[in-house]
Amino acid sequence: MSGHGHSHGGGCGGNHDCDEHMTEEQLAAAYSLYTKINMDAVQCLNTDSPAKCVFKPWEQRLDKEKYVESDADPELMFIIPFTGNVKLKGIIVIGGEEGSHPNKMRLFKNAREMTFDDVGRKADQEFELTPDSQGNIQYGVIAARFNSVDSLTIHFPSNFGEDNTKIYYIGLKGDFHEASRQEVVIATYEARPMPGDHKATSDFENFHHPIS
Repeated sequence: MSGHGHSHGGGCGGNHDCDEHMTEEQLAAAYSLYTKINMDAVQCLNTDSPAKCVFKPWEQRLDKEKYVESDADPELMFIIPFTGNVKLKGIIVIGGEEGSHPNKMRLFKNAREMTFDDVGRKADQEFELTPDSQGNIQYGVIAARFNSVDSLTIHFPSNFGEDNTKIYYIGLKGDFHEASRQEVVIATYEARPMPGDHKATSDFENFHHPIS
């Protein structure tokens, strides 16, 4: 499904928030989800640039000193793990000049092992992008599809005509929830070797496969 609507200028449409009516302080607070990203684990495929440099405070969104630029072709893929669970609400993308701004964006929820070999799968949501050098356009996501996100994969398959894609800023808006204490206790318990896990080979064996 493609998302064609976005909020900018003087009006609002679809399920998009009226960010143009918010103060700079309110926008800075709304787009502070970058603080909940596990920055050391952020990846971006098809670039030698530091992937985490595009996730920064709202007031630094127009800083053009650091950016991510694709290498072999226009395609980029960001894998963004969070430190808890996120209810994603909106995304802002500030891309490069002229034709180096991405023209499409595909979102995949909880797909942190994804590579370019997997791009044929159906995205949870897709957008056609508009060049945005100031961060004026928010792309609102379908809330029901992004209400329990522990990682977000963003695929930019192409741009507006240049050989390489350039991105200065990706702003993420949403609600954050810490991993519950119960989840932490269960994870610790399962990490401990238990006597029952070492039965004789004649016993029935149980195989546990991680759910992606």
